[in-house]
Amino acid sequence: MVFVYLFSLNELEKGGPYSNLKFYLVPRIKKLDNSFYNRPSVVTIARELLGKILVTEFDRKRTSGRIVETEAYNGEIDRASHAWSGRRTRRTEVMYGGGGFAYVYLIYGIHQMFNVVTNAKEVPHAVLVRALDPLEGIPEMLRRTGKPTLDNTLTKGPGNLTKAMGLRTSHTGISLLGKEIYIGDDGYRPRRSEVVAGPRIGVDYAGEDAALPYRFFIKGNPYVSGKASR
Repeated sequence: MVFVYLFSLNELEKGGPYSNLKFYLVPRIKKLDNSFYNRPSVVTIARELLGKILVTEFDRKRTSGRIVETEAYNGEIDRASHAWSGRRTRRTEVMYGGGGFAYVYLIYGIHQMFNVVTNAKEVPHAVLVRALDPLEGIPEMLRRTGKPTLDNTLTKGPGNLTKAMGLRTSHTGISLLGKEIYIGDDGYRPRRSEVVAGPRIGVDYAGEDAALPYRFFIKGNPYVSGKASR
């Protein structure tokens, strides 16, 4: 069953800040369960998250977007991972707790980055969500980010999407099986020809692991970050 998510027609008619918003048919989605997250290949999960829908519901404000870019981090054997070589800190402890939890960390003291923890307990795998194509709650996303109008910077890049979705480091450890933060499947699948794999962004410090093709994105989507988005 499909429902239509509508924005204020009054705002649209006045040509106000929401006058360039898109209208979407948003299908009902099925929330992903533990069987999706608790699998051994973080690379497979990162690729299969493309097209899924990330949803947040805080204070009765629902926002959602289709995932169009991800990066896989392969735990203790991956020099780009926070858990490389068995590093275990208070911040990264959530990565060792099993799949299906949120891991949000701060970078450069500014940007908060939303990750999906995967695999079994004691295997610290995670997927960074790098970009969303916004679906629901765009006026609320604009309010959170202080943007006057919608453009592709709203949810392009992990810092932007996390702010737009209302995600914070305080959400680390929250189950993705609950009501506040979850990922759903509406049946959409990008075509194989649309999915591009390549090196991750900003991990030059990881030596030879920096070249691993662990970044996945939907070709041509305007919300994809970085230069190789076509």
